[in-house]
This record gives sequence, C-alpha cells and structure tokens, in this order.
Amino acid sequence: MKNINDVCVIIQARLSSERIPNKMTKSFGDSSLFEIACKKLLESNVIPKDNIYVSVHEKELVDIANKCDINIFKRSKESAIFDGDGSVSMMYDWWDKLPFKYVVLVSACLPFLKIETVDDFFKGYLDTNKNGMFAVFGKNTYYWNSNKKLITTKFEESGNMNTKIVETTYEAAHCLYAGKMEFIGDGIWMGDFTNNEIELFTIDEKECFDIDYKWQFEMAEILYKKQIG
Repeated sequence: MKNINDVCVIIQARLSSERIPNKMTKSFGDSSLFEIACKKLLESNVIPKDNIYVSVHEKELVDIANKCDINIFKRSKESAIFDGDGSVSMMYDWWDKLPFKYVVLVSACLPFLKIETVDDFFKGYLDTNKNGMFAVFGKNTYYWNSNKKLITTKFEESGNMNTKIVETTYEAAHCLYAGKMEFIGDGIWMGDFTNNEIELFTIDEKECFDIDYKWQFEMAEILYKKQIG
C-alpha cells in the first residue's frame, strides 16, 4: 500500500493542438475544458489539495490555474510543443522536480469524467502493490486482427452475432494513468503491459468521451450543456 503523501495528481495541458487550436482554453459550456478539469479535481474528498498540480507553460493556462487556485508546475516550452518525437522524461519534465514518488495523470479532454471515478482510481492506486495503473472500459463486441482473423472468443457457433455472450474485451480509456516517477526518468511510463506489471482499472465507457477532433468538441459541448442545464 502506498502512502497518500507520496502520490501527486497532475493535469497536463498545452495550447499547441493542431486538430483543435487552443482546445484547452476554447469556450466550452461557458467555461473551458481546462477550467472544468481543474475545478473537478479540487472537488475531491480523497486527494489532498497539496497533492494536486497542473503542468502548463502558456500564460493563458497559467491564468486559469491561478483563478482556480491550484498548484502550478511550469513545464518547459519544449514539452509544451512536444510532437511525439521526444522522450517521456522530456514530455513529463516534472518527474524529478516534484517531491513525490508516484503520479496519477488525469486527462483534461474528457468533460464527462466524474470526480468520484478519479477518487476511486486514486484509492485503487494507493491500494495496489503494482507501480502502474491504467483506466480501461469493457466492450462486448467482435474484433478481427490485421489479417482479418476473428479474435473474439466465446461466440455462438451457429453464426448469430449475439454480443451478450461474447467474452469482454477491454479498451484503453485514455483518461487516467499512474506510474512511478523514477521510471519516467528511465524512459518508461507506467510499466510493461505485456508482463502484467500494470493494474487495469475498469471505468464506465460513458465517462470516456475523448475530444480530439472538432466534431467531438461540438458534440461534447451539446451534451455537456444538456447535462448541467
């Protein structure tokens, strides 16, 4: 079991998104995705406020963080314009600068992710003896590999595509991640999935609507306004 004082929770954000310019600060339901995420974390009844940080570089994001009264780690400009060609230690440049052994990273791109789910993930990470944890959601459907070979198991031999009897497969939720700080310095994030080093934490798929494209942003905003209205 991990000591709660050894685990920080971080939202990392930047403004260099190419698919949706300024996605984090763009108006979203009379707020912004970044502000919604910050305020959500601060509502936690489990995570100490001193353990909660945002990792940002641009002034617009710093201003929102100050408005929310949340701890700020000033990430480097290089990490903020990261395009996938650098190392994880460069992208997560707080790994050796914050006084914690472990980190839980929360995506700000999922406005329907509940604070109760974040709290449960955090508590689950404290309890597990594994260094890594990753959020997933279950799917009961049919999958084929790159050679178009059916890889779904436990399906009805008669050919009826009854998903009720299909074995559950788990899909990455891309919203909650946890790992050991020093591993990031070694170029590892969370651990080795193939050797079962990472605990999988199941959450509700309804909370996992990720915003990467303009149509997703527009659809999510409609649903979000309806939810809070």
